[in-house]
Amino acid sequence: MTGPGTVTINDVTGLNPIEAWALARPCSIKDVRETIARSQGPISVGGGHFSMGGQTASPGSLHLDMRGLTGVTRFDPIAGTVTALAGTRWCDLQRFLDPHGRSVKIMQSYANFTIGGSLSVNCHGRYVGLGPLIMSVRSISVVTADGTLHHAGPEENSELFYGAIGGYGAIGVIVAAELETAANERVERITRKIKAADYRDFFRETVRHSAAAVFHNADLYPPHYKTVRATTWSKTTRAATHASSLQRPRRLRAIEQYMMWTVTEWPFGKARREYLLDPLLSASRKVHWRNYEAGYDVAELEPVSRTLRTYMLQEYFVPIDRFDEFAARMAGILKRHRVNAVNVSVRHALADPGSLMAWARQECFAFVLYYKQRTRESAKSRVGVWTRELIDAAIGCDGSYYLPYQIFATDAQFHAAYPRANELFALKAQLDPEFRFRNRLWDTYYRPSVQDGEISASEFKTVFGTVAGRDAFYRFLQTVFHLYPEDRLH
Repeated sequence: MTGPGTVTINDVTGLNPIEAWALARPCSIKDVRETIARSQGPISVGGGHFSMGGQTASPGSLHLDMRGLTGVTRFDPIAGTVTALAGTRWCDLQRFLDPHGRSVKIMQSYANFTIGGSLSVNCHGRYVGLGPLIMSVRSISVVTADGTLHHAGPEENSELFYGAIGGYGAIGVIVAAELETAANERVERITRKIKAADYRDFFRETVRHSAAAVFHNADLYPPHYKTVRATTWSKTTRAATHASSLQRPRRLRAIEQYMMWTVTEWPFGKARREYLLDPLLSASRKVHWRNYEAGYDVAELEPVSRTLRTYMLQEYFVPIDRFDEFAARMAGILKRHRVNAVNVSVRHALADPGSLMAWARQECFAFVLYYKQRTRESAKSRVGVWTRELIDAAIGCDGSYYLPYQIFATDAQFHAAYPRANELFALKAQLDPEFRFRNRLWDTYYRPSVQDGEISASEFKTVFGTVAGRDAFYRFLQTVFHLYPEDRLH
């Protein structure tokens, strides 16, 4: 354990430094249990720290850095299941499974994240005919606020199972998980550029029920959001075009960094990407192993510096029949606020089987917005304005938004997007009555009654009194005086 003292916990964006009390690095489940049982006060939990709004830390907490809790504890090649500790990264699990001809069934597009962190946010990827990570989980092991170890699954301790997965550490620390695996097959890339208005029917007719399709996403091109490049990786017997079945980390990312800079900073940079770069990159035939295609390194998205500008993600989920409606609303908001959008990646997900904080309450499309913003406080406030507009647009389409990113939603928006949040809060009150498990997300929305006033009011009510009031004032300035478009601030 590091401390006691002041330990700064931050995330990949560099925008959320949080002063914790001390840092612990457990290397076993026993370490986790003893650390929790022998300590007092608030606890926060982090893995790879890829969240973007302080979801892994809380001021004054004992921070558990789970990256030392690694390894595979059980593998059943007959059942096709594997049990791994929570700090294990997906790329490490891939390296274990690959010699056995197996692959992770559901994970993010990038393989650097820890399994525990992915379970806590209930991640998803580009997989066809699947959806949230919870769909591939047989069981989990969770340590609660008194240090007790619990085992939970869809049938055993199901309330804990459906509360912990996607629960952002609210009710306990996920320390291990039994996961289903899939065959590691070869997949071939097929790309097609089409009008955005035609995408929903294209997906239904060619991808949704395809027995061969494994991965699929569509890139919706800014700044006009009128066209998409649909990419499907389908099973094939052709020889792989890359010698290795696994990707290997690279230290030099100069080409990716330069291309990202040109797209976001050059005149007509986004047009160059749509009409020059992507057609060139898509022209060659590619056949990858499933493990290779699921093994990308998130470092390829990392800029040279995040001091003045940083790259961020947001994500919105809408029913598949509302694709056109939300796409139009989103495009209007992003263009009106002149958001420096790099890309909008569209994915598909089936309905969540029952997690309390389900973002996919029905079959849906996910709109993953990747954008560039400046790091000063005024810029962050402006992002909050159009973020809340996008959240309203998603809720208006009977959808929701994803929680691992900057925390801008109002209480009303949060509960509209996650109508079962109060069930999670009731479970937390039962399992964590002293509110030990904290992070900025639950500091903002859980809001327990704490006598000593540890929990401060939401930061959103400190400037003009209410979020709605500040947003309206900002829109007034923008509309009347054309002030502060994000890509014109220097």
